[in-house]
Amino acid sequence: GFGASQYSWREVMPDLGENYRVFAYDRTAFGLTERPTDWTGGNPYTRSASVSHLEGLLDAWDADPAVLIGNSAGGAVAMEFALAHPGEVRALILVSPAVGSGGGPLAGRDWLVETPQIQRIGPLLVRRIAETGPDTIDQAWHDPAKQPADMLMLYEKPLRAENWDLALWYLSTTGEISDLPERLDEFDLPILVITGDDDRIVPTQSTIKIADQLPGAELVVLPECGHLPQEECPQAFMEAVTSFLEGLDL
Repeated sequence: GFGASQYSWREVMPDLGENYRVFAYDRTAFGLTERPTDWTGGNPYTRSASVSHLEGLLDAWDADPAVLIGNSAGGAVAMEFALAHPGEVRALILVSPAVGSGGGPLAGRDWLVETPQIQRIGPLLVRRIAETGPDTIDQAWHDPAKQPADMLMLYEKPLRAENWDLALWYLSTTGEISDLPERLDEFDLPILVITGDDDRIVPTQSTIKIADQLPGAELVVLPECGHLPQEECPQAFMEAVTSFLEGLDL
């Protein structure tokens, strides 16, 4: 998800790893991955680049067909990949998927992004994430009092990576607009949709609506849980995921 990393899955990866081969990775602009500021060829921060990176990883891991699990913006990447490479995806587990524009906050506003003024102040605005991050994380939890003592430190660690602010700025100004909302009826594979009943980042009702539009999707709404079920409600999350995976007969 936006602002998250491999860390977000640490509560459930050991349990998943007991029966399956499991991989987690940091998307470009997040976690501890490199943040290129100069590149030849395509922009590595675009939506289509995220799909291409995932394809390369699955090939390197010899891990297709795979069950893709994505939270928030990561859920959108998983969905985009499934549409682009249907033969490489066995099923989708979408955790509060952010099915929206798909581009950055300034997507579709190229005229504004290209102005010298916004190019100068943009990275400065992005740096405010370091100040507002704790409040956003609290909003993502139904009960912030349950947060592990070291959680904030691990979420803030990527903000010390070289060029982290520039990378988020590049990602925020990508102009690609996602057509996912118009293509939900094209999905033809097993899908589990999970959300908390108190998701204030991607509102619970929005996820329920998405699940209704995905053909044959199974929906699980976890009680007393927010936007990060795999962190806040790992036991209930694992029960839903395990039941779904067992039904796939992998």
